[in-house]
Amino acid sequence: MAMLKRVAESAVRAFALNSASPALTRNLHASAGSKKIVGVFYKANEYAAMNPKFVGCVEGSLGIRDWLESQGHQYIVTDDKEGPNCELEKHIPDLHVLISTPFHPAYVTAERIKKAKNLQLLLTAGIGSDHIDLKAAAAAGLTVAEVTGSNVVSVAEDELMRILILVRNFLPGHHQVINGEWNVAAIAYRAYDLEGKTVGTVGAGRIGRLLLQRLKPFNCNLLYHDRIKMDPDMENQTGAKFEEDVDAMLPKCDIIVINMPLTEKTKGNGQMIGMFNKERIAKLKKGVLIVNNARGAIMDTQAVADACSSGHIAGYSGDVWYPQPAPKDHPWRYMPNQAMTPHISGTTIDAQLRYAAGVKDMLDRYFKGEDFPPQHYIVKEGKLASQYQ
Repeated sequence: MAMLKRVAESAVRAFALNSASPALTRNLHASAGSKKIVGVFYKANEYAAMNPKFVGCVEGSLGIRDWLESQGHQYIVTDDKEGPNCELEKHIPDLHVLISTPFHPAYVTAERIKKAKNLQLLLTAGIGSDHIDLKAAAAAGLTVAEVTGSNVVSVAEDELMRILILVRNFLPGHHQVINGEWNVAAIAYRAYDLEGKTVGTVGAGRIGRLLLQRLKPFNCNLLYHDRIKMDPDMENQTGAKFEEDVDAMLPKCDIIVINMPLTEKTKGNGQMIGMFNKERIAKLKKGVLIVNNARGAIMDTQAVADACSSGHIAGYSGDVWYPQPAPKDHPWRYMPNQAMTPHISGTTIDAQLRYAAGVKDMLDRYFKGEDFPPQHYIVKEGKLASQYQ
């Protein structure tokens, strides 16, 4: 019970709000009548019919179409989100609610917010609302919310998998099998045990803590940097040591995992060069391994590619890119020593069911004029949640 109480208190603290107030606040409580709700998800095509629980795609539509339409609401779902003539753009002027995901994000710019005269609510089906111009949303009096906690287990498990793939030099061996080759030396010369390595997570929120708990049995030296120090019980559970200065922690690490949100601070200079720029990467241990399932724009794209090519970064893995979907000429597709995938870690079937249920619950509360669980708010009444300040 004591732990549950601490978790609840932590959730409330996480929404410590700044004092700014918007010039105009749009009423979150839905007025009577039909609402236009637009969802932007990735298209599953032939895979949609292969699993009835596959709800996170256009075809699955979060499993809420019948429920919404039975109440008289209009529900438009598309994957077409870019450019002035895209399907999403056609609905911006009169939609009331926009739902998107981090896996196929609809970039909600200040310009789009200005056009969306009826817009009241922006929902993220998953975690991470950096595809929205949060300052513009706050200034317009919009509510922004996400399904906090819905896919934290999914992402933490994926991070652990990626650490092991890099440490054991798994991918070259897998490629040998596919190509009909057999060369043990070409794999073994840079394959290591995870035990005894120093692993540092930059960010120790819900995902970072779950990762540390899963790493503890591997007998690693665990470090973490976060704006909030864990309570002593959680530090004992994970065996992780707090590092107040991120630049002092990073050179100690054999493996670095990125677990922080994309904010103005983690974007580096605010021009999408990233907190991990050329200078910071140069200070890392030579041969470092990096896992990033947080956001691609936290990293300087070209600096990562160059460091992988030189061997300063011995391995880089993640599922996040900037922009998304990643263009075919994105340098991370072609750099050596990478184990990249599309943005998949938080969209397992289990996670989809959780964030679909969370979206339905918030829509139901919106229609009834009820507040959301406090930990779900990213922007409320013109104020940003503390992690985005």
